[in-house]
Amino acid sequence: MPETAHRRRLLVMDVDSTFIEQEVIELIADHAGTREQVAAVTERAMRGELDFAASLRERVATLEGVPVSALDDVRASATHTPGARELVAEAHRRGWVVALVSGGFAEVVEPLARALDIDLFRANRLEVSGDRLTGRTVGPVVDRAAKERALRELAAELDVPMADTIAVGDGANDLDMIGAAGIGIAFRAKPVVKEQAPYAVDGRLDEVLAVVDAADARTDAPST
Repeated sequence: MPETAHRRRLLVMDVDSTFIEQEVIELIADHAGTREQVAAVTERAMRGELDFAASLRERVATLEGVPVSALDDVRASATHTPGARELVAEAHRRGWVVALVSGGFAEVVEPLARALDIDLFRANRLEVSGDRLTGRTVGPVVDRAAKERALRELAAELDVPMADTIAVGDGANDLDMIGAAGIGIAFRAKPVVKEQAPYAVDGRLDEVLAVVDAADARTDAPST
């Protein structure tokens, strides 16, 4: 029997606590001695209680003086979420384009993406001076609105209809892209995200595939 053909899709994933198990900014904060403070702000931002851009500035400010070399330890400590490798491999097999859109930092996101042959990513960048972090970012902040913009821009660049896009994330700053995608999925998400997302996955990341397949089956089912 011939293998089922799959439509070309764009899969966009959040990174921290979605594509990887950790929050990168908290791993960096370990080197600044500010992890507890940073984690508390991160939790409130992900629940939607704080503006993401403002919370990012507050958290990054605590990283001032951390040596750039500490990012090597951070990259080594970040681990892919169970099912991430399998999801990306199957997405590529199906001819999907996979992208990462992160409120975290490109210095860590890029090698994690490259490790799984993901070529498209957007993330914040840390400002450096004299081989130490300044406590600031450079360039536009990747916040809630920027994540949705990235989804739409990537879909347009790749000529993928929005109906064929998939967005996966866990925090409040993922809600706009989850809402805009053809299939929006809350992954191990905060209650506010689960309440608003059309779909939710609480186990392995590759369970996203079953959600997509089920949605396709409903769409393709003949009307009666």
